[in-house]
Amino acid sequence: MISSDTKTYKIVTFGCQMNARDSEKLAGVLFSKGYKEIDDEEKADIVIFNTCTVRENANQKLYGHIGQLKSSYLKDTNKIIGICGCMMQEKDEVIKIKEKYPYVKLIFGTHNIDEFSELIDEVVKSNDRVIKVYDEGERVEKTLPTKRVYDFKCGINIMFGCNNFCTYCIVPYVRGRERSRDVDSIILEIKNVVKDGVIEIMLLGQNVNSYKGRASDKYSFKNNDEVTFHELLNEVCKIDGLKRVRFMTSHPKDLSMDLINTIKNNEKVCRHIHLPVQSGSDNILKKMNRKYDRKRYLSVIDSIRSEIKDVAITTDIIVGFPGETEQDFADTISLIKEVKYDAVFTFEYSKRTGTKAATMEEQVPKDIVKERFKRLLAVVEECSGVNTKKYKGRVMDALVEMEDKENGKLTGRLSNNYLVHFEGDKSLIGKIVNVRLKKSKGFYFEGEYVGIDGNN
Repeated sequence: MISSDTKTYKIVTFGCQMNARDSEKLAGVLFSKGYKEIDDEEKADIVIFNTCTVRENANQKLYGHIGQLKSSYLKDTNKIIGICGCMMQEKDEVIKIKEKYPYVKLIFGTHNIDEFSELIDEVVKSNDRVIKVYDEGERVEKTLPTKRVYDFKCGINIMFGCNNFCTYCIVPYVRGRERSRDVDSIILEIKNVVKDGVIEIMLLGQNVNSYKGRASDKYSFKNNDEVTFHELLNEVCKIDGLKRVRFMTSHPKDLSMDLINTIKNNEKVCRHIHLPVQSGSDNILKKMNRKYDRKRYLSVIDSIRSEIKDVAITTDIIVGFPGETEQDFADTISLIKEVKYDAVFTFEYSKRTGTKAATMEEQVPKDIVKERFKRLLAVVEECSGVNTKKYKGRVMDALVEMEDKENGKLTGRLSNNYLVHFEGDKSLIGKIVNVRLKKSKGFYFEGEYVGIDGNN
């Protein structure tokens, strides 16, 4: 048993904002039980790995971490090492961990993360291995204690799962089908975190555009049994004390003009849209089952930029999808140059067992993928900073997020998601301030503190 005066924990999070939010709940549960958070995995009494399995390197990172913990576990067999998240929904990975890492005492998946409190109690009491992974099931939302990374901002899950079944993606298989939370529960959670000091939230879902939630009769939506995302977003913006609203992620196939107009008409909604395109080739988009073509995607981009002032658009690109030809790759390069993204997140295609793409013929050789990836990065770097130049000299609002301990400067995030570094007192952390953008550094700015924003 773990001694009550030495109870410590460490949570290691891999993957997306959804996982980050889940980790805050895991931390909240442990904190409420009297555990203290520390940074050292090897010294912690409880170490929980919240996993991602979108790409192969995420799996390898996990095995590297738990391999390093073997010696510390052998010194203290009361130590609890637990693994949860998307990777644990893959049966082969669970079997591998059971056989090769017997010192991992707790395994659970994405469908029962809300049972964490009971699961950890069971492990502590028995000092034995507990494995509970559900193949399917409606995730029931419980009111769990939460220990946020930031006091002033957090993520809010509005839905779970995905129905898109892109051929390269494992998410629908490990997160399940789409389930949207009721409007009432979302609004209540946001109001509670705002009372607790949060001024910025991020609405989270694998595809927020397909949100379809229910609402009670106290709301007067067009159809209370099927509230759309733009309707929910508009309602969220009415919450007093909430200063900023972000969301992640949007799917291009169903980003509507209603959503664009809602963003345009609500100053609280941050001027940043992450719109993953994955490829600029119609041939590859069809193989990916993305349900839009290049023309449709570009029309959405045009609509966004024509309606929303100072909007920043970011994207994801996959290089080396099965069957990708040099012409397909050239189409992707030309799309990047045409759209002039504010930022591009680039990935080499990663074969995931269980997806359709994994069994496709014409898998692109790794040396070709790496060579194309190198060329892609060069283009992204060349295009970086094109959009930032128009902001130079302007005074814009920034939410101060942290202090850089190396140089003592503060880091703030603009509404359009760009970062700005500037001199200032750390008492400004958590506040929205006015900053003059003096130098563009491509992906960020060097700025000058002007004063506190009047909306604080």
